[in-house]
Amino acid sequence: MVQDVHLMQIPPSQFEQHSRVAIENNINAKYSNRVIQKIGLCICMYDLLWASEGLIGHGDGLVNVNGPPSYLPLRPFKGEILFGKISSASQDGLQIRTDFFEEITVSYKELPENTEYDHNEKAWVWVVDEGRMHYDKNEMVRFQVLDETWNDQLPESGEQEAVERAKSISPYTLKGTMMKEGLGVCLWWD
Repeated sequence: MVQDVHLMQIPPSQFEQHSRVAIENNINAKYSNRVIQKIGLCICMYDLLWASEGLIGHGDGLVNVNGPPSYLPLRPFKGEILFGKISSASQDGLQIRTDFFEEITVSYKELPENTEYDHNEKAWVWVVDEGRMHYDKNEMVRFQVLDETWNDQLPESGEQEAVERAKSISPYTLKGTMMKEGLGVCLWWD
């Protein structure tokens, strides 16, 4: 859980709601499903411990409230084992997704020995004594987190090209491995 004092601005259209509900909606709209640098992907607000008295802003009618909301971030630690589904495969490796996060990659170098890319099926295949075991799309997999990458989303200049480049790069990605026993397609190990 992360806590910090934040300024929340409640518009007049939300005055009919209970203050706590309006503040919670405001916080979730501002932070949920967003990456906060060096903290993680904010999933939702967890709790609001206190809030200041609301002050009405001059000219805009917004009520300004300060308070320390606690929100739940997704930030797995290095070495943590996670579950996900294969969203795609390429010669570079696998793309994995969870129900709420899609920026997970497993490089071909992090797949078990004797794994090869099948160009016809566009899938990775682990060749073992018993036969060929496929990493098929939408299969549930178990992987270990190796590293995380943070990319600052602020463009260096106001140029349109810099803004488009910042939009194309994910602010937070995870790199995983399937080299250890028990990792890979869950059906293999069940």
